Formats: sequence, C-alpha cells, structure tokens
Amino acid sequence: MTNYKPTLQECAMRYGTGMGLLWAFKFMLFPLGLRIPFLQLLFIVLTIGVTFLGYIFAKKFRERHCGGSITFSRAFLFTTFMYMFASLFVAVVHYIYFRYIDGGFVFEAYRSILNQFKETAGPELTTSLNQFEEAIDLLSGLTPLEMTFQLISQNMFYGMLMAIPTALIVMRKKKNE
Repeated sequence: MTNYKPTLQECAMRYGTGMGLLWAFKFMLFPLGLRIPFLQLLFIVLTIGVTFLGYIFAKKFRERHCGGSITFSRAFLFTTFMYMFASLFVAVVHYIYFRYIDGGFVFEAYRSILNQFKETAGPELTTSLNQFEEAIDLLSGLTPLEMTFQLISQNMFYGMLMAIPTALIVMRKKKNE
C-alpha cells in the first residue's frame, strides 16, 4: 500500500468546504435576522466564530498533515486557500438567494430601518443617513450575479486579512531532535 499524503490545496478544499457550510448556514440567518433580532445576534456571533474555526482548521492541518510544524508562508497559503474555497462554496448560496428568493427583501428591510432612524435622528445625522440611503440604492441596483461577485471578492479579501494573524499564531518550527 502506498502512503498517500494530500496536498495543501486538497486539504484547503476539504476544510474550506466545512467553512463554506458554516458560511451558508450563517448567511441564511442574515435575512431572517432582519426580522428576528435573536437570529441577527446569532449571525454576528457566528461571524466572529469564523476566525476561531479558521484557527482550529489551520491547527488541525498543521498537526495532521505537516507533522506538527508549519512555516508562516505555508500556514498563510493554506488559510487563504481555505477561505477562498469557502467563498466559492457560499457564492452558490448567495446567487440562489439573490436570484430566486430575496426579491428585494434585504434592501427594503434596510430602507425601512433607515426611515425609522430618519424620523428620530437630528439634523447632524441627516447627511450620513442620506449617504447610507444612496449606498442602499446603488447596491439594490446590482444584478444577482453582480451581488454574488461582490460578496465573493469581499469574502476573499477579508479571508486574506484573517489569514495573516491566523498564520502567525499557527506557525511552529520543527523541534530539534
């Protein structure tokens, strides 16, 4: 029997799929959280938890596939790939949601929240609220595919940012024997 050792990219795909499943579940909470505050809180907690899950997956990769030691660059590459694959996985969910389910719900909910703020806000916030309204109008004009690509690039960017501290924490030098 041969001793098969998966590549960094294969491991990143596997762990990225797990991360993508979390992101898909977390994304389902987002529109529901606009109506049910507890689900919005759960969405925020899970969003923060993504960084911890990224650390856990990177540590597992180090222990299971790297013999307990890993360089910063290898840890960074693994974590970046993991977030990239998770982004691609959840992009399918984003597209399906914005193409077939949303129907403008998210942006209408934001407009409703914004209108409530406008009623109670003083004149010092009017400019900021108007800018926020313009941003909502701009985003609501995106097609489902454009929205999906926007979210992919955003997820990959933040994934790369999170990969830096994760790689710094996970890296370990080989023990001298």
